[in-house]
Amino acid sequence: MISSSHGLPDDQSPEAVANWLEQFPNAKPELTKLHFFLNNILDKDPPASTPVAKASTTDKTPETNYGLVRAIDAPLTEQSFSDQPDAKVIGYCQGLYTFSSQKEMATLMTLNFVFTDGEFKGSTLSILGRNLVPAKYREFSVVGGSGHFRMARGLGTASTYFRDPVKGDVLEMSLAFHRYILPNDIHSKSN
Repeated sequence: MISSSHGLPDDQSPEAVANWLEQFPNAKPELTKLHFFLNNILDKDPPASTPVAKASTTDKTPETNYGLVRAIDAPLTEQSFSDQPDAKVIGYCQGLYTFSSQKEMATLMTLNFVFTDGEFKGSTLSILGRNLVPAKYREFSVVGGSGHFRMARGLGTASTYFRDPVKGDVLEMSLAFHRYILPNDIHSKSN
């Protein structure tokens, strides 16, 4: 049964999840596209991301920050904070990114997009991938999710929308992925 308050299954117990998986062979993949902004704003208290670890050699590689690990809890918005400081927050990007290249500014992103408002409130998407910071577009994998995004698989791209070494940066995110709809799911586009 789907809850009307947040659109997610009322029962997320191990038994209910196992039941969902038993029905999975009857699920239909549905292409879903999302577009939003990730606002990694550093000049606020607390900042959207903060260093949590670094290698003994990180300070010797300021051009790449090799070995630096940052935790992030940054707002996801429909419009960029750089354009509209009071933009509607639809969720949060939570996770870690690690500066993982000795030769170029690149990170390994292990992130969850946690949706707190709108059609997908209460659902999460998990992403994994490389972020070559200077590139115009960076592709990453959608590797799973929860709620409406159970078993999600697909791709996304990030591009730098705004960058300032003191204020932080804003990434424009575009995702295209399959989520799986059970025949009785009232939130399917095909129903």
